[in-house]
Amino acid sequence: MSYTDAAVLGVAAACGLDVLLLRTRLVGRKAFWTAYAIMLGFQLIVNGLLTGLKIVRYDDRAVLGRTVAFAPVEDLAFGFALALSTLSLWVWLGRRAAR
Repeated sequence: MSYTDAAVLGVAAACGLDVLLLRTRLVGRKAFWTAYAIMLGFQLIVNGLLTGLKIVRYDDRAVLGRTVAFAPVEDLAFGFALALSTLSLWVWLGRRAAR
């Protein structure tokens, strides 16, 4: 499985978790996209440093080859999946605790 395949699966799983399983539907909320934009800014800084300084390297055969701030675009997909999954669980657990 390539890094690209794993990134696509990660985004699909996170969206499924948010919309279908937990039913938090954060992807439809302005607050989520605002929080994600803030996280994305910091992700680009950290990814840029780690990949630009060659601390982290990627196999060219496993990625699409397009980069943002020196990192493959797949990293943005993984960051999105991580943020969405974490926040969806946070909201779901908060709702559950309030009951």
